Amino acid sequence: MMTETESLLQQISSGEDSFLELKEIMLTDSSVAGPHRNGMADEIAAMANSNSGTILLGVNDKTRAITGIPDQALDLVETWVRNIVNDLIKPPLICQIKKIRLDLEAGARNLIKVSIPRSLFVHQSPGGYLHRIGSSKRQMTPEYLARLFQQRSQARLIRFDEQVVAHAPLEALDESLWQRLRSPLSPPDRCEFLNKLKLVSDDENGVSHPTVSGILMCCQQPEEYIASAFIQAVCYRGTARDASWQLDAREITGPLDRQIFEACRFVERNMKIGARKQPHRVDVPQFAMNAVFEAIVNAVAHRDYSIYGSKIRLHVFSDRLELYSPGTIPNTMTIESLAERQSARNELLTSLLAKCPVERSNFSLLRSHIMDKRGEGVPIIIAHSLELSGKKPIYRLLDDSELLLTIFAAEP
Repeated sequence: MMTETESLLQQISSGEDSFLELKEIMLTDSSVAGPHRNGMADEIAAMANSNSGTILLGVNDKTRAITGIPDQALDLVETWVRNIVNDLIKPPLICQIKKIRLDLEAGARNLIKVSIPRSLFVHQSPGGYLHRIGSSKRQMTPEYLARLFQQRSQARLIRFDEQVVAHAPLEALDESLWQRLRSPLSPPDRCEFLNKLKLVSDDENGVSHPTVSGILMCCQQPEEYIASAFIQAVCYRGTARDASWQLDAREITGPLDRQIFEACRFVERNMKIGARKQPHRVDVPQFAMNAVFEAIVNAVAHRDYSIYGSKIRLHVFSDRLELYSPGTIPNTMTIESLAERQSARNELLTSLLAKCPVERSNFSLLRSHIMDKRGEGVPIIIAHSLELSGKKPIYRLLDDSELLLTIFAAEP
């Protein structure tokens, strides 16, 4: 079996085709001088509109010479690529960016490998709607464009959490993580089990890849394959979002069940505990941890993971907690009906979270598993927060793209 270096060298020697693009990187003191940002955006979008493919940065496309990228410029080039896919391509697409070091006879050379999956969307770049034919890109005809829009809109009818992550290998799934989802009735065969739980599925070419839910639940670092699949947690000293008053901050990563518990610990660690005499001393926490737990579970389970670049944001202030979850309310639900109705954007994900037991080491919870799928989360959030603080939590929908929950702190 060829090593990754041998495989890359073989691809480079064969030259560009429908699935491979070579680009030499030219640098100034503090920026990427070439290739042009718009041209790079066109190449990436054209490949995503056609088939999955790879762009190798640090290789001359004419001579196929490996010119490389200096060590000190690797982060600069990576950021340059990420800004292009976020700012110049609509809708932004998900791609994997990997730094590679090749040990050659002429010396070590750094490359950046941009792996682009076949997208579920049709992407527009500065050059328009492009697709790849052989080693070149072409404008799509109106007929081809209309057909592609139709095909990909139909493909998106499959729930997003069940779709394959085409650039993720099966090895991205950690056995210790998927084994915990087994039950006495689970099939003993590994492949049968992973397929039955839809942690793995086949792409259109019959090749097995992890699904979105598989990556989110059974990958140690899901954000490597699904951008922004983490929680940004910040605690502020006062009531304003001011970096100069920031007390604590961290990016909470890992499998989703781990993210939930770590986010709860973040709140528990940073909230203040007051006291009342009734007639004896009674400790009064700022927030009811049962309500915080249900709020974070709902945010993680029901957020829209297809929105590129949007993460869950958890902000703790002296008078309130704010939780931002990407995506609008699923189906026909409204803000007013949240406490009365139950609906799941990610059915597979919620079923997997229902298999995960809660941790009881740090705070007492009312359930044995993370989700019960009975629609009790929002009523618990409202009732427990109202009882503790005397103020009802508020849900707001921001620009039809983000759900904001505000839980008010109790006064000692």
